[in-house]
Amino acid sequence: MATTRTRRAALFEGYAGLPGAFDELFDAEGRPRREAQRVVGLLDRMGPAEFRARKRISDLMFRDAGVTFSVYSDGRGVERIFPFDPIPRVIGSGAWARLARGLEQRLTALNLYLADIYGPQRILKQKVIPRGMLEASKGYLPQMRGITPPGGVYVHVAGIDLIRAGDGEFVVLEDNLRTPSGISYVLENRAVMKRVYPHLFRRASVQPVDEYPTRLREALESLAPADPGDRDAPRTVVLTPGPYNSAYFEHCFLARRMGVELVEAGDLVVQDDRVYVKTTRGLARVHVIYRRIDDAYIDPEVFRPDSLLGVPGLVRAYRAGSVTLANAIGNGAADDKAIYPFVHDMIRFYLGEEPVLQQVGTWICDRPDECSYVLANLRSLVVKSVDEAGGYGMLMGPQATKKELEEFTRKIKAHPRGFIAQPRIELSTCPTLIGNEVRPRRVDFRPYVVTGTSTWIVPGGLTRTALRRGSYVVNSSQGGGSKDTWVLGGEDA
Repeated sequence: MATTRTRRAALFEGYAGLPGAFDELFDAEGRPRREAQRVVGLLDRMGPAEFRARKRISDLMFRDAGVTFSVYSDGRGVERIFPFDPIPRVIGSGAWARLARGLEQRLTALNLYLADIYGPQRILKQKVIPRGMLEASKGYLPQMRGITPPGGVYVHVAGIDLIRAGDGEFVVLEDNLRTPSGISYVLENRAVMKRVYPHLFRRASVQPVDEYPTRLREALESLAPADPGDRDAPRTVVLTPGPYNSAYFEHCFLARRMGVELVEAGDLVVQDDRVYVKTTRGLARVHVIYRRIDDAYIDPEVFRPDSLLGVPGLVRAYRAGSVTLANAIGNGAADDKAIYPFVHDMIRFYLGEEPVLQQVGTWICDRPDECSYVLANLRSLVVKSVDEAGGYGMLMGPQATKKELEEFTRKIKAHPRGFIAQPRIELSTCPTLIGNEVRPRRVDFRPYVVTGTSTWIVPGGLTRTALRRGSYVVNSSQGGGSKDTWVLGGEDA
């Protein structure tokens, strides 16, 4: 007697993206995009029940690995497990090649800009960027003028936040050039996905991200200061503010994976303008410091005298050229949100090229005419504080209450240099497991650029996901999560 085979339900059955948004896996007609066809087919054949079971396993793996972050705003300082969605974002090889070209071009110009403003200041003298705009930036540190870091590299690690426009083109949202975080989640996301879905990686031609710690260490040590009298191999350390920092998990993770020491300020000492780490065998020379401490706290002799997180004399050693600091002190002058609108001008000024990557049109509230426009149109704009990060200090005009609009009106009028405004750009969406169903959720993207004597871009990055329905805020501290990002090799087969 013949038996009837029951059809297994497809994972993406009935899925539809948001109107007007570019979906990372499906086109407007609901068909898998060419680069995502194989991945969608493999996930669909798995079926919802098996997929949810593997999702539970991945959650347990993140909990057992202690992959956490802290939220300062909740007043409790509680560490939370980083929310992870197991449906990957897929980027084809062609789109990635263009993106990588644009990122390298942008970072080259930003590095030249930092060398210029802390040196001859040609871009200010030729009035490409208003001097007052730079000098009003909290990230600009005049104490750093005349200091040239080893190799002339200011931005050793960059995290560039991007969104994908309706036509599928990547658009730069902001630059993070000081102490960008999140790479540990990229590596942990990938490690979990490889263990939970090994068959997907064998068949989907996904480019690896695992070599990031090795690449980072090699890049930093390639810029270690040359000292003919020092015969030791370069010693690199990761300098952390300590376990109460929200990214402490990442500091520990990177030090361990790079094979270097994790240190706090008390572990380091400066003598004769050189930096040493205290060991059981005495003091040992430190050549490279991958520092995860903000500029204001890095050296109490130069910046905040009450800082217990910094190393007295560190800037003296840095000025003497005996230690490499990654990233360089003063990089905030380049990722200030009010400087962001000028990056295309930097590319043209320093490189004589047209920008590969587009960026969002921006109103600078320090300009009276633009400020007037912003105040008259708050309801339709996104307003950002130039000094905040992590989704804080931001007004989403279309979703704001009357009280919030009034509050930001007062703030902008009181300190216009502290704010910029942009139109609300529709973020791309990606299928996301919400409860037992797959739903479209908005995403952004942070790839990481590592620069030593050459530049390398990790083929992937941090895809952050707005887990709440209708939300545009993807930051983990604001209720967001993350996905693994799959950059495909070859012909996206």
